[in-house]
Amino acid sequence: MNGTYLGMPSFPEAADSATRNATLRANLRHATRSIRAKRAAAVAELPDWPELRAAGAAIKDRALHRLDHYLEQLEESVTAAGGQVHWAADAAEANRIVTRLVQDTGEREVVKVKSMATQEIGLNEALAEAGISAWETDLAELIVQLGDDLPSHILVPAIHRNRAEIRDIFRDRMAAWGRPAPEGLTDEPADLAEAARLHLREKFLTARVGISGANFMVAETGTVVVVESEGNGRMCLTLPETLISVAGIEKVIPTWQDLEVFLQLLPRSSTAERMNPYTSMWTGTTHGDGPRTFHLVLLDNGRTDVLADRVGRQALRCIRCSACLNVCPVYERAGGHAYGSAYPGPIGAILTPQLRGTDSALDASLPYASSLCGACYEVCPVAIDIPEVLVHLRERVVQGGETTVRGTRTRIKPAGGHAAERAAMRAAGWMLDHPRALRAGQRLAARTRRFHPRRLPGPGRAWSATRDLPEVPAESFRDWWQRTRGNGEGR
Repeated sequence: MNGTYLGMPSFPEAADSATRNATLRANLRHATRSIRAKRAAAVAELPDWPELRAAGAAIKDRALHRLDHYLEQLEESVTAAGGQVHWAADAAEANRIVTRLVQDTGEREVVKVKSMATQEIGLNEALAEAGISAWETDLAELIVQLGDDLPSHILVPAIHRNRAEIRDIFRDRMAAWGRPAPEGLTDEPADLAEAARLHLREKFLTARVGISGANFMVAETGTVVVVESEGNGRMCLTLPETLISVAGIEKVIPTWQDLEVFLQLLPRSSTAERMNPYTSMWTGTTHGDGPRTFHLVLLDNGRTDVLADRVGRQALRCIRCSACLNVCPVYERAGGHAYGSAYPGPIGAILTPQLRGTDSALDASLPYASSLCGACYEVCPVAIDIPEVLVHLRERVVQGGETTVRGTRTRIKPAGGHAAERAAMRAAGWMLDHPRALRAGQRLAARTRRFHPRRLPGPGRAWSATRDLPEVPAESFRDWWQRTRGNGEGR
């Protein structure tokens, strides 16, 4: 993923530092609580929300089940409409493709629509190395870029900044990147928005290359869709002569009709709006309307490996609404930077370790960045069972073994901790797979219950010191069933 995240500490270490920042905690608390309250009201307006949610999950699963077919159909549709499709196996290849496409135009500047995929691959840094300046035009992304910062939220990348901080960033940094901030700039939202509008207008009117991501790609028609709330996306998607869109392969949906479901789910779950103010759709190129040249870069970067995991693949349903971040008690206190990835919060805790693997201390710690309260699953518009995937990934981290990351077989190092714990988990797993052994163990535990200690010895002492060990019943359920029913069906 983005190279700027390399070398970051494990989640517990980063979160420990973040939670000591009172300003950060206050910013996050105010923003997330406001967003989730508005979302709840917007969702409550639809009596068929559970049915829409189920439909969204089913459509995504259908697309993932036949992903190869729909991607080939998408390529055919885009090509037939005058676009060009490029396939990128990983971040390095995607960056090479985009850099070459920009260089072929002879331009040294590009304007960008907010894009998680380009953050994931570190596109801005790759373009900078080639002498190409990439200007972020989303207001929050502009704040992050001017402040030499990192995004900390999917929907609101600068959520960790308050108005006073934003004012200072505009005053100090805008002049170095283009039009300076107005004299006497205040921290009033209208004044800050006006400063950004004037600064960005010059970029929109001079840039000849635009770069975007994609919220959805319709295989049936070759249509690419971007939804946003500020209008900067519409400017980047229509004014430049060349448009380059980078999108993960999981963003494809089968039909135009499927789009109707997601255009109800996404805005209510993300911005708490009935529909996004700007919904831009384009199909290839059209003479005299919009960019003359359109390139679509389809990004894998570990996604086919995620697809191979029957439990973890549901993370690929994600439509990047950020609802899970806004209800997560861990994210609200630790913030997005602690996750060390372009994808923060609960979805990042399951997506990042699958895309990058769990070989580093940071990535191995992410599945534990949760209390497993389940709030993220309850609000997810495509019903991703994030707690289930977290537990699944914790098992992978603890057990170790081999996995495939971006086509390469790698060995996962078992997580730190006591060997006794790992041995106990393996023993429990074996016993649960052997009913006779389990029944014998239950009977033995019942008959020796008077001799069981109230506190565990050795490594378990710290755990049991603050918890009461459950009492072992006098007989197991199976024995009770056999005794009371007498027909042996409980064996």
